[in-house]
Amino acid sequence: MKKFSLYVIVAAICSAIPTLYADELKKPNVLFIAVDDLRTELGCYGKTQIKSPNIDRLASQGTLFEHAYCMVSVCGASRSALLTGTRPKYNRFVSARVYASKDAPNAVPLNAHFKNHGYATINNGKVFHFPDDHNDGWSEPAWRPQGQGYALPESLEALKKDREYKKEIGKNKNNKPDARGPAWESADVADDFYADGKTLEKSLNDLRTLAKSDQPFFLAVGFLKPHLPFVAPKKYWDLYKKEDIKLPENFRYTPKDAPAEAIHNFGELRNYSNIPKANEKISDETAKTLIHGYYACASYTDANIGRLLDELDKLKIADNTIVILWGDHGWHLGEHTMWSKHAVFENTMNAPLIIRLPGQKEATRVSLPVEFIDIYPTLNELAGLPETLNKKGEKQLQGKSLLPLIERKNVSQKFYAAGRYGASDTIVDGRFRYSEFRNEKGGGNLVSRMLYDHGVDPRENINVIDRPENAAIIEELAKELRRTIALP
Repeated sequence: MKKFSLYVIVAAICSAIPTLYADELKKPNVLFIAVDDLRTELGCYGKTQIKSPNIDRLASQGTLFEHAYCMVSVCGASRSALLTGTRPKYNRFVSARVYASKDAPNAVPLNAHFKNHGYATINNGKVFHFPDDHNDGWSEPAWRPQGQGYALPESLEALKKDREYKKEIGKNKNNKPDARGPAWESADVADDFYADGKTLEKSLNDLRTLAKSDQPFFLAVGFLKPHLPFVAPKKYWDLYKKEDIKLPENFRYTPKDAPAEAIHNFGELRNYSNIPKANEKISDETAKTLIHGYYACASYTDANIGRLLDELDKLKIADNTIVILWGDHGWHLGEHTMWSKHAVFENTMNAPLIIRLPGQKEATRVSLPVEFIDIYPTLNELAGLPETLNKKGEKQLQGKSLLPLIERKNVSQKFYAAGRYGASDTIVDGRFRYSEFRNEKGGGNLVSRMLYDHGVDPRENINVIDRPENAAIIEELAKELRRTIALP
């Protein structure tokens, strides 16, 4: 009897081996879509300004996070934190031009972790800020499109003049600013004229190749638009009428009682050749054209995303592919007199996050605040990968898996989302945003604070930090912010 039992057990184990191997081959694919400077002004977020039918379609099939927050409101730093699953510090993930591999040399990035566990990892377009950052984590070198940024002769001429001008002033100054052409362009060209169209075509071809393989894939596709300059094919500009575009109601004023440290002069936008320099105001006409251009670029990217989703369906791999869409941070479109990111307001910290699970049948929405460092552990859990250890063998990830929220499980703890920019740190709890400003990026003396009550002031027009009735919430948020900043 004992021999028979042993035989049955051994036979069962042996018969299970092919099944286990087959299950390994069925690991879910990941389509990882990054979008530069995309704010939550989309149909699926309850906004009607931008036409985004394809992103809205994805949201209708997946989980939309209403209050997802970047870790730093500038692209390179935001991406580095997300892709390593670790928080920024005063000396880590600080600027746009940051290398994750240099700022966090012991971290194993998301792409490398998937590659180390059997995935084909491909990068098309902008994912890390620099294509050679953690390039060994891709199965082939990260790919970026080549070509001109402008189509129209007048745009190219403006770019040429700006190059000549900035080359000249570079002789007299220590810095040599990047040459920029006009801040917008509407050209009657095909979608694949601009860089994002080329990124799409490369990604579609890769999907067709990857679909033929038994190896699971992690395909990262990074679209540049709606990042400046606002260049998009004319047909996307034609989706909007300039006369219908409205300026934000707080276009001409900063928040009441906001500290000076919270407001910037949007130097990024002022670098472009047709934008007023120094402290000159942006005219209403220019502002509406900029907003028009942003909307056109967002719709251009939406169309590219739609073609990726269509290809998954066409190749019949959608039911085994996790799709995640995220914007690296928000963007000001004239609110509080500001443009661009580089601040700790809701408009710059909040960004889109949508996750569609394989075979997901019902759309869900999550209203709790979540952080972009939660994306890495979430994808690990969804793909069945082990916990990430850094190169020292230590636990690396500082975020939490979002799967319980996706599955609508009861969650008892309170959620916070903390982030930063420059010498400022900020935290939200679902209703309030609290921010601190220091006199040094290295964590100097506290010089000013802000508190906004989104329950009555969602546009953050009144700083209520000095109201006595807010003392308890300020103490709570300041304590939680201190705890977060103290993390290694």
